[in-house]
Amino acid sequence: MAVTTGVIADDFTGATDIASFMVERGWRVALLPGMPDVTQAWNEEVDAIVISLKSRSLPAEQAVAQSLRCAEWLRNRAGVSQIYFKYCSTFDSTPAGNIGPVSDALMQVMQAPLIVHCPALPQNGRTVIHGHLFVNGVLLNESGMERHPLNPMTDASLPRLLAAQTPNAVGCIDLSIIRRGVEAVTHALSRSQSEGKRHVIVDTLTEEDLDILALALRDSPLLAGGSGLGGALAGSAAAHLSHAQPNAFAQPAKTVVFSGSCSVMSNRQVMRYKAEAASCQLDVARCLADTDRYTDELALWAMSHVNDALAPLIYATQPPDALKRIQQEYGEQQASRAIEHTFATLTTKLQAAGVNGFIVAGGETSGTVVESLQLKRLSVGRAIAPGVPWVFSAEPPLALALKSGNFGDETFFFTAQEYAS
Repeated sequence: MAVTTGVIADDFTGATDIASFMVERGWRVALLPGMPDVTQAWNEEVDAIVISLKSRSLPAEQAVAQSLRCAEWLRNRAGVSQIYFKYCSTFDSTPAGNIGPVSDALMQVMQAPLIVHCPALPQNGRTVIHGHLFVNGVLLNESGMERHPLNPMTDASLPRLLAAQTPNAVGCIDLSIIRRGVEAVTHALSRSQSEGKRHVIVDTLTEEDLDILALALRDSPLLAGGSGLGGALAGSAAAHLSHAQPNAFAQPAKTVVFSGSCSVMSNRQVMRYKAEAASCQLDVARCLADTDRYTDELALWAMSHVNDALAPLIYATQPPDALKRIQQEYGEQQASRAIEHTFATLTTKLQAAGVNGFIVAGGETSGTVVESLQLKRLSVGRAIAPGVPWVFSAEPPLALALKSGNFGDETFFFTAQEYAS
């Protein structure tokens, strides 16, 4: 049986995000960390395959090449009828970013006349009105995302953000049209195509709006956006609702918590958690100077607390003023690379010491952890918070909760461990 949808996600937390929403709405989902072997045929019966890349902050040429390779495999080896380019619900992408170039490349290779963009995720407060992206009712560029260390979002206008990344015309479909139903959306898309629009941004305020869009777009060969529309697409395919995946997986016996995100919510989560659990803040100078010796010390410290009532926390999370000082002292890219290298080395050492559960905050850090563990196939389990499930590897046996920086509430690290028990 051919797979319905193939998802190409530009980071690891985004992949688990959309996979979780699809599973909740009844689809059977295979989650593949990293690019699959192009010669590998797919023979498993699932509704969707989600491939997690780490391409969001790569140079555009590399992101395009990886995405096209995934699309080729999904279409030719897995037989998918629809490609979904999944990016962050806060549209993390500067003027030199990858959303436009990857979308253009996918349109060209699939000979698609246009691509619809739906980044909205109302379940987590991400909405689009008049083409402007809001986070919990606040314009994107006033939500804290303007201070993002890798992709600072200084404009909430999606048409302007996309226009800076693509030579193709960008259009919008207003919320009033969405609210008039499937036929109105279909007519608006036809009109956009006749006007030469290649990228079409759709307004979305509620989950009901997503359901309308899913009905209008479920046969589209190419879509782009956040996880909200992905979940709605699964929900619109009522014939598969009896195929939901079970949540019975081996639970982690030894767990650690990593936080590399410097988002507003991650800062709140770290502050809340370290008040009750053993915690250790990374020393950037030592990350830069002596990673191997330093990670030996960190691993010993973590293992001394791994049997505590609460899992030990190792974090690089900083408030904006402290983050700015670190970047000025050590250099933004140098500090970031050193921290991620430390997390990568530490992951390998902790796994060797018997840790089989990782709770990770931050897309870059989550990608680092998954790559270090060399995982090939993940199953999606119970959602801890909207868009954040436990995911499980059978070989090697591991459990992971990979959280985008701003997802979850202040008690997320506590809740994740409760849900794993």
